[in-house]
Amino acid sequence: MKTTVLIAEDEPLAAEALADWVAQLPELELVARCADGDSALSEIRRLKPRLVLLDIKMPGLSGLQVAQALAAEKPRPAVIFTTAYDEHAVSAFELQAIDYLLKPFSRERFAEAVGRALQAGPTALEAAVDALREPAAPLTRVLVQDQGKIFPLQVEAIEYLRSDSKYTALVSRGRSLLVRVPIASFEQRLDPARFIRVQRGCIVNLDFVESMTPDEQSRLILRMRDGTQITASRDVSKRLREQSI
Repeated sequence: MKTTVLIAEDEPLAAEALADWVAQLPELELVARCADGDSALSEIRRLKPRLVLLDIKMPGLSGLQVAQALAAEKPRPAVIFTTAYDEHAVSAFELQAIDYLLKPFSRERFAEAVGRALQAGPTALEAAVDALREPAAPLTRVLVQDQGKIFPLQVEAIEYLRSDSKYTALVSRGRSLLVRVPIASFEQRLDPARFIRVQRGCIVNLDFVESMTPDEQSRLILRMRDGTQITASRDVSKRLREQSI
């Protein structure tokens, strides 16, 4: 039995390319193409496709809003997000997307994402979308881009996070990976038993803190395993002292 597919994409050339690629995969059957979020939500509810290729930025409802609106639908489709912007990676994982394709992506990358969806099977696909209805659990991984590639980064491997006006840098294994996601959004989804916001623009993973030394103003200076020194605010320093044995 073929997997029915709906394409929600407002860029004509991108929509045409996706339709061609779907047609080349015998496991798939294209049932509709939509150019805005409102018609996409309506057609998904009418046609009940098993898989939706969902652009995030469209006229009307965004792709994220469409996915959120489908939380209570039965049956619920599996979703592969497509977008030209990597700042939505965290939201994609929060919505338990099967995959997240950053434009321009290749046919091989598309086939890989579809293969992952088909391999999951109906039960796993439904379970993934069922997670939309569950309370937000701590993040276990995020999608990041580096040297033109997107890959999953395990959250437990993030040593610390720093933010500026536009980006959050995720530091892991000697690399600093920039994402367009506010540090406050990360703070809400990180495990508080492991991660602590030590100052306004910095969150550290306590597993990677080598030592803590007080300065002349009684603030703790955290020395990370990579040698970086980060000064905690007075309030945070006090809380950390209270946790010491």
